[in-house]
Amino acid sequence: MRVDELLASLGSSGAPPIVFLVGDEPFLADEAVAALREASLGAQGTAFDEDRVTAGETPVSRALSAARTLPMLAPKRFVHVRQGERWEGEGEGASEGLESLAEYIESPSPSTCVVVVARKLDMRRKHALAAKKRGCIVSCEPLEGPDLVRWVERRAKAKGHPIAHDVAEHLAALSGPELFVLDDVIERLSLYVGPQKPIEEAAVGALVTRVRLSDTWALVDAVGKRDLPRALACLADAYDPKDRGLPLLGALAWSIRQLAKLQAGLASGMSEGEAGKFAGIFQPFRAKEALGRVRSMKPGDGERWLRILAETDLALKGSRRPPEAILEEMLIRLIRKSA
Repeated sequence: MRVDELLASLGSSGAPPIVFLVGDEPFLADEAVAALREASLGAQGTAFDEDRVTAGETPVSRALSAARTLPMLAPKRFVHVRQGERWEGEGEGASEGLESLAEYIESPSPSTCVVVVARKLDMRRKHALAAKKRGCIVSCEPLEGPDLVRWVERRAKAKGHPIAHDVAEHLAALSGPELFVLDDVIERLSLYVGPQKPIEEAAVGALVTRVRLSDTWALVDAVGKRDLPRALACLADAYDPKDRGLPLLGALAWSIRQLAKLQAGLASGMSEGEAGKFAGIFQPFRAKEALGRVRSMKPGDGERWLRILAETDLALKGSRRPPEAILEEMLIRLIRKSA
């Protein structure tokens, strides 16, 4: 189960009796914990019905004792266990504690919501198998691709702002996969556009970076047509020395990744509509534009271009050469390799 699926279920079924939030993305875990706490305790919350413990410092038996205590003032008691993986690493007595936890998972208290946050679970252990069988493991792994874009759309909507799918994709490509960073960017965009206003490309360009979608696609078109002078002119127009060209490279990689997936989908026998959805292009006019670009590409262009972009990313982050020179060399390689 994903975090967005868990959050969607809270309105209809309320807080479940036990949840394991497992993965390396703390923002997702924090988001889920906050929602589960409110669903259990109500918007105001109450200290009488809440327990926060850290595995390794608090034994399993004490946490389960708190879980079996009836709520006093809130709809449900809320027990939040941090660093749950530490219970698996305890020495003597760990097996007994995990056995007790496995038994509790099979028959949890309906008047309590127990949330165990862990970076990982040993799926060979009985408690992990019991949690998997119950379906209460929620993935908090870092997001990428369509999942990351869906998160941007959901986060913008939660703050009261419509956002077009392609703008959400562009924002994810520019800001990267770290959700704390993305959330800060969305918060700043929210303040910039004003209450209930849509987050549009112009706002992203003004506040996040001067790289616009139109600049990115103009660069892609120039590369696809093997027009080096035009490609260099597009680079000069879009390049910002303040950020070493990294946002531009990220936006370019996002655009070419879409085209590569579209090209691969068509090559595998998908219809144009199926290939568009496979590439994450849902608007008909965007799909039509992308199909036109793919027709000018040679087989394998997309994959070759992405390899060159990955090498350019490493060079921008680790080389002492001027960033603009690195990006110019990238364009020459893109066009020569695809010629």
